[in-house]
Amino acid sequence: MKIEDEIKGEDFVSVQHKLRVNLNFTYLWTQDQLQHFFAGYGLTAQQYNVLRILRGAFPHSYTTSQILDRMLEKNAGVSRMVDRLLKKELVIKEVSAKDKRLVDVTISYKGHALCERMDEEMKQVDSIYNNLDLEEMDQLNHLLDKLRG
Repeated sequence: MKIEDEIKGEDFVSVQHKLRVNLNFTYLWTQDQLQHFFAGYGLTAQQYNVLRILRGAFPHSYTTSQILDRMLEKNAGVSRMVDRLLKKELVIKEVSAKDKRLVDVTISYKGHALCERMDEEMKQVDSIYNNLDLEEMDQLNHLLDKLRG
């Protein structure tokens, strides 16, 4: 559906204005779809991102600052997010042996198992992109990379 129809016919002052509105609207629409999926697991998209980062490091750990560096959405509240995941027993948190001021975070076996269960269903979530064929998806990925320069 065209962006003009989605937002009920706003006039755009330039192509750049339309692009800005279209990108923002599409991002928020995509996030809404994803948040609905993650809520079914009692997670947020950001918490899932932390679990995926930690799963990629497994069996090793990352400090909260290393997690932040790798996050899609830079969130200063990583420590609180880790604490929420800890309460759900999805991560393990320990004082760093190398630097007592730091905390090492590792995905737990329960967190790992949850991610694996979610992987299969994530394919269904990715169906929101099915209005594009594979070539169009590649082209859009290329254009978005180019946009960020």
